[in-house]
Amino acid sequence: MNIEELRQTCEAAGQSHLLQFWDQLDTQQQTSLAAEISHLDLQEAVGYFKEAEISMKEDTEKIDDHLEPLESSVCGSVARSSDELLEKYRQQGLTSVGNSEVAVLLLAGGQGTRLGVPYPKGMYDVGLPSGRTLYQLQAERIVKLQQLGEKVTGKSCVVPWYIMTSEHTKGATENFFIKNDYFGLQKENIILFEQSLLPCFDFEGKIILESPSKLALAPAGNGGLYSALRNSKIIDDLEKRGVKNIHIYCVDNILVKMADPVFIGFCLSKNVECGAKAVEKTMPKEAVGVVCKVHGKYQVVEYSEITLKTAEKRTHDGRLVFNAGNICNHFLTTDFLKRVCLKENEELLKHHVAKKKIGYVDPQGVQHKPTSPNGIKMEKFVFDVFYFAQNFGVWEVLREEEFSPLKNADGSANSTPTTCRHALMSQHHRFVLAAGGTFIHKDGTPYTDIQRNNNNEESHANGQQSQDEEDTIQCEISPLVSYSGEDLEDVVKGKSFQPPVRFELGPNGVAVTQGSSQ
Repeated sequence: MNIEELRQTCEAAGQSHLLQFWDQLDTQQQTSLAAEISHLDLQEAVGYFKEAEISMKEDTEKIDDHLEPLESSVCGSVARSSDELLEKYRQQGLTSVGNSEVAVLLLAGGQGTRLGVPYPKGMYDVGLPSGRTLYQLQAERIVKLQQLGEKVTGKSCVVPWYIMTSEHTKGATENFFIKNDYFGLQKENIILFEQSLLPCFDFEGKIILESPSKLALAPAGNGGLYSALRNSKIIDDLEKRGVKNIHIYCVDNILVKMADPVFIGFCLSKNVECGAKAVEKTMPKEAVGVVCKVHGKYQVVEYSEITLKTAEKRTHDGRLVFNAGNICNHFLTTDFLKRVCLKENEELLKHHVAKKKIGYVDPQGVQHKPTSPNGIKMEKFVFDVFYFAQNFGVWEVLREEEFSPLKNADGSANSTPTTCRHALMSQHHRFVLAAGGTFIHKDGTPYTDIQRNNNNEESHANGQQSQDEEDTIQCEISPLVSYSGEDLEDVVKGKSFQPPVRFELGPNGVAVTQGSSQ
């Protein structure tokens, strides 16, 4: 596109100011700015702003009167299911895995800014004894899951891994996987693609210039997934591979079960086209969205949108009425995903609007960092597509087994490397006990408290280390040894272990322990 065409495009959208510094830019800067503008559909972006402007002018209202709890028929629960039913779900899920019908889709567009690191969050090491990063944990869980699926079907299978990055994380993520030889997975089965970006607007509807040669752009939210899938031809790849079921999750949950066979089996058994994992919300004021119905449609409603009176409502057995806490862990069929990715359907989903402090350049070319909100960012959320679901399911899981997100640096109140590390080691501690192993002190006396790992939970949550490392049972099990606690009996039953202890896969495929055992 030449400069005259570029000017006409900007003027037609009411955004001619984007080229106000054009004559002052060098050739490289001009090329970069022209590429950013050309990559956007300016008319479409301006249309989004006008919709956002209307929603900002509307009186904010609580939606309590339109809220409905989930029907019991769409719900299932790990805690309230028999061992036989859970095994039935697990076998059904593993059969789908073993038939290469399952893929995992990772939302990994965010950087580790709040963690204080300049690289993607998936590359973060929370301080496990092995030094495993989030990406390595997740990759090795896929490796083990493929093996479990192959045992059920008796044939080789693949669980492709689709990773949605951003312009800030794609290069670093790609190089990280190359450097680590894809953690035992095949290169062709790890597919990276970029989420879409949207321009930031000031309150008058003008796209903000971050610098004379750069627009202020922001990710379109994890709900930008659907346009990114469409633009990257990922749907075509899913269909070519014969994938029927997709597990979608966020990168920061250290306990995530990749393509959890039990969850997949639950969804398949109920003929679900769209499903969500949830943890039980026990405190009315807990800052987590809830899965419910609004105007008869399935939706995630943010806690701030519900009055305390409604949040405190309880059933006859004392549980909260609106208790399905959303953890961004979802199941979609490929057919459902294909339908919601259609442009005409995706455009039915409204953008969520956030007023933000956005760096800008003034008409004199001086850059500023505002101290109060001066514009808006628009985004969609991955769960917005619940709106389209006819056959929906919610699978309630145990928080301590499946949800420990990494959000903040140590020193924060919660969701830190320390809380994540201890959540994983506590889980692995329970795995060993369930398989018949025990833990002993240096003097040979047994640990007697299963909750020993959590004795210092408050200090860990505040980013403080225990003064007595013996108070924490340091136990780590490689995902290559066990996906979720299975296949450990031959290794640990009847044995005692003195922490710290690690269970890794030896060169001959035998699980070995690193640490003292008796």
